[in-house]
Amino acid sequence: MRAVEAVMECLKAEGVEVVFGLPGGANIPTYDALYDGGIRHILVRHEAGGGHAAEGYAKATGKVGVSLGTSGPGATNLVTPIMDAMMDSVPVVFITGQVKTELLGTDGFQEADVIGITMPAVKHSIMIQHPNEIPRALHEAFHIARTGRPGPVVVDIPTDLSRVDIPYEPITDVHLPGYQTFTEGNAKQIRQAAKALAAARRPVIYGGGGIINSNAAAEFTEFCRTDRFPVTCTLMGLGAYPAPDPQWLGMLGMHGTRAANYAMDEADLICCIGARFDDRITGKLSEFAPRAKFIHVDVDPAEISKNIPAHIPIVGDAKNVLVKLIAEYRALDTEAHRLDEWWQRIDGWQKQYPIEKSFTDSEDTEIKPQRLIQAVYEATGGDAIITSDVGQHQMWTAQHYPFKAPRQWINSGGLGTMGFGLPAAMGAAIGCPDKTVVCITGDGSFQMNTQELATCAQEGIPVKVIISNNGYLGMVRQWQELFWEKRYSNVDLGRFPDFVKLAEAYGCHGVRLTDKTTLVDDLKAAIATPGPVVVDVSVTREENTYPMISPGAAARDMVG
Repeated sequence: MRAVEAVMECLKAEGVEVVFGLPGGANIPTYDALYDGGIRHILVRHEAGGGHAAEGYAKATGKVGVSLGTSGPGATNLVTPIMDAMMDSVPVVFITGQVKTELLGTDGFQEADVIGITMPAVKHSIMIQHPNEIPRALHEAFHIARTGRPGPVVVDIPTDLSRVDIPYEPITDVHLPGYQTFTEGNAKQIRQAAKALAAARRPVIYGGGGIINSNAAAEFTEFCRTDRFPVTCTLMGLGAYPAPDPQWLGMLGMHGTRAANYAMDEADLICCIGARFDDRITGKLSEFAPRAKFIHVDVDPAEISKNIPAHIPIVGDAKNVLVKLIAEYRALDTEAHRLDEWWQRIDGWQKQYPIEKSFTDSEDTEIKPQRLIQAVYEATGGDAIITSDVGQHQMWTAQHYPFKAPRQWINSGGLGTMGFGLPAAMGAAIGCPDKTVVCITGDGSFQMNTQELATCAQEGIPVKVIISNNGYLGMVRQWQELFWEKRYSNVDLGRFPDFVKLAEAYGCHGVRLTDKTTLVDDLKAAIATPGPVVVDVSVTREENTYPMISPGAAARDMVG
């Protein structure tokens, strides 16, 4: 069969049911094979939209997403989704077309060194040099993308090689001697961790996106409840532990709760599972958790002690390690009331600084953006899949929408990609058609991939887009206000475009909301409307996201 027909067989063998992409000259053979290949294809309007849609699909389902692009600009348009997937450990296989082999290195039309360009941004990349390599290369790409620490893999296929007839045989084994994953965790170190937790007087359990990636939310919750451990999660880990809950401190980090950040600051032991101590968590690194010892569980050995030295390092998959850690901890004799004093201190912070009081609601009908997020929670019953873009609305959603379950919260964390929300919502809606999918976005972020409304309309993807519209690049404006003497430089977006008319032009339903007194009912009506819907919500123009750890400051010095 043709090599591109073998590509279809490989995708089906890997369980792929849908791919996201855009055809061009160099990948026309692939699209010809798709014509009757038995795999659903979503035609996006920009390759970046296809890449982010594949991410949203992967994050919502736990399966490997697939994104297709042609050579040259088609491939370079995928660089941002590739880097985004790398930063957030998302399993996506990107299949790019390439110019004919005889044109490689000649600066041919739409030629780009895709492997060189993406090398710093991928978990692995494969340049096809012989058509017979294609089946094994694709299966290796899926294996690498989904195992160990998940991540993006690029497979670059020259167009002439994709058209060649090859002797195809199904690949049933993938053996990569140079690729090692460590998933079980060291038994001795796990036992040490259990003993350290039993001896701690001020412990905190700190979870990240690795828990969700390893489908370990149930084990994580069970572990936290083996004792009265205080629990906090990163932005990417929200949903790993059900919120609200008596042991839940809220999110930690730059815009986390005071209770979570103060507890981290005063803890004597921090058990980190599936997170990486990034700068948005630690604040000033030299001032981070000065009284604590650290247990660090991560499937990626490169993350252990990268930023914070681990006293008990455990390299392993979160699910596997947690099962063993639960058993070890339950086998110990623990002092029944040793955490009482610690919880009294935490309860004091929670009562003094509840996240609900981090803003003052309006006295008239004006909609505060924080109130908008609370209203979305009420309108959805807390059961929707929520995607977001990046900025103030993202942090307000993390603060004011309590996530009950994993894979319910899909956003761009590490790279912070504006324009992520709408295409990610498309991917999530296709992967989970029985779920309500809501994209919470800002007027700045939304305009970066607005064109995917056409994809939603054409494909009948019923995403509900809620725009927190303040007419600003809000987070940049906040930083200019707080740290740059309110010198607002190029952050005023005005009131352009008319999002209701734009939605209608794309074949979607549009509605504008301005009154907080009817907000919940109006949102319920919009969410119940069939098909894709855009809800333009006018919110307070200059509202800041608090609380906040200022850049370069310690957690104990939160403001707002």
